[in-house]
Amino acid sequence: MKTITKSLGALMLGTTLVLSSSVMSLAAEKMRISLQLPLKSHLGQNLVLFEKEVEERTGGAIDVEIYDSAQLYKDKEVPAAVGSGSIEAGVASLTRYVGDVPAVDVFYMPFLLNSEEKVRAAVAKGSPIRSALEEAIAETGGQILYWQAYGGAILLSNGGPIKTPDDLEGKKVRVFGKTLGDFVTANGGAPTMVSGSEQYLAYQRGTVDAGMTGVSGVKSRKLWEVMDTITVTNHADIEFVVVVNSDWWNGLSDEIRGQIEAAAKVAEDTVRDDMAGIEAAAYEAAKEAGMTIYTPTDEEIDAWKAASQPVYDNFVDSAGDLGAKVLDAAKKL
Repeated sequence: MKTITKSLGALMLGTTLVLSSSVMSLAAEKMRISLQLPLKSHLGQNLVLFEKEVEERTGGAIDVEIYDSAQLYKDKEVPAAVGSGSIEAGVASLTRYVGDVPAVDVFYMPFLLNSEEKVRAAVAKGSPIRSALEEAIAETGGQILYWQAYGGAILLSNGGPIKTPDDLEGKKVRVFGKTLGDFVTANGGAPTMVSGSEQYLAYQRGTVDAGMTGVSGVKSRKLWEVMDTITVTNHADIEFVVVVNSDWWNGLSDEIRGQIEAAAKVAEDTVRDDMAGIEAAAYEAAKEAGMTIYTPTDEEIDAWKAASQPVYDNFVDSAGDLGAKVLDAAKKL
């Protein structure tokens, strides 16, 4: 009897170990996400929300790991890293796909998507703009899981606002995309590509004279320590995307993919709905830190628009049929 009891005990122990091993195997399915911004940024906090939603919905079958502040990859490296499978997922500025899909820069066309209503219509699930861009990006080996709102593009400077194109004349300006560079060139400046994680040092060292970013980035990166003025041009809509490696994604079960997609929807809706408040808080923080906030007059905005027409011409020439399609759809919003 003792022998039988011991045998049963051993069998139960073995079964428990097998089950535990199975659970651990499920939990060990890593979803590493690369992020160039600090975790305290609104995109970082949005990923924390996504992580919580995923792990709860999948019962721990997916273990999300966030690598913030460009620990693994800079923003410009994310598309290739995700597409090659070097990492399961990453966050990149949409414009980082411009090399493969020039049409993505429709969001950076000067003053085109210049209201929240237009932006929401453009990024809505199933919209002709979003659908066309996601389909094209999926051919790179990575596909968009969800979009992260980042707000409008602003200009940063020292010693006074950049009210009109004349104030930009001859200045080296930090940009983070080709079309944004075209905008600077059309308005008399000299664009310089600088990664988001490197812009603080670029301003501090005088590598550039002025900058371009979203106001939430001013807060999360404490850019008021190196720049003293914000000009609220809102000349482009800045969108980030969370992308996943296609092979990794297709290797998951339908059920797990469905749960991750549900978590992604919660995260996407939350950051979009919170964006106005996030920007307002960032402007307030910048004021409290001593920055000057300047809003151009209608006449000054008209001067920016007039000078920026060559950007549209360049886009039409370089973005092909897909570019023409999404630009036409954006103009109809």
